[in-house]
Amino acid sequence: MSRRALTERLSSLVEHGVLRRAAYSDRPPRYDYLLTAKGEGLLPVLIALQDRGTRHVMGDGSLTAAPGSEEIRRVHDLVGHRVPITVDGPTVLFFFPGAFAPGAQAYPPGWGDIPGTAGCTLEARTYATRAAEFAALGVHITGVSSQRPDQQAAFAEHANLPFPLVSDQDGRLAASLRLPTFRAGGTDRFKRLTLLVDAGAIVRSVQFPVPDPAGSVDEMLHRVRH
Repeated sequence: MSRRALTERLSSLVEHGVLRRAAYSDRPPRYDYLLTAKGEGLLPVLIALQDRGTRHVMGDGSLTAAPGSEEIRRVHDLVGHRVPITVDGPTVLFFFPGAFAPGAQAYPPGWGDIPGTAGCTLEARTYATRAAEFAALGVHITGVSSQRPDQQAAFAEHANLPFPLVSDQDGRLAASLRLPTFRAGGTDRFKRLTLLVDAGAIVRSVQFPVPDPAGSVDEMLHRVRH
């Protein structure tokens, strides 16, 4: 895209209240373009359009990432890109569809029939059992899902997790990184994937797809060690 076309489009989005300009340099004058509340309201629409394109335009309509698919390429192309999340050092970010505390939350209808949804609790608990080994290597662990914070807190307490869970309920991470999602129970949910980021939140390694939730933890530990 030419600089002129980009400027015109950004100006139009500012004019319509989707973006706002925030100065970050006086000499020369430069601006960040940030989403307004009106712009953030478009995130679910953008995620839905991306999901439809991935499944029905570039794929065969299934939820499973096919070998060599655009979806897989897009995720692996994140290597070298910065994740818009604060980290305290090298961190494993494992994205999962949803994990639920028994008695506190109900699984969405048809959850067990959706490819890739099974294994969230197993994956989280496996990371919990390996947490000391990751810590000894100076690597933190963080789980990410689109669940509400209270749902995540209930699950973390139930599973006795020694690491935090981060909510992407507003879809910021999903939209900014173009992460693969699917919709279940009226909510956009992450397909299972894992990113290893450095202290600057730059992606250094990617796991996607993740057919073996528990095995992927050992694989990631191996990557960190080597």
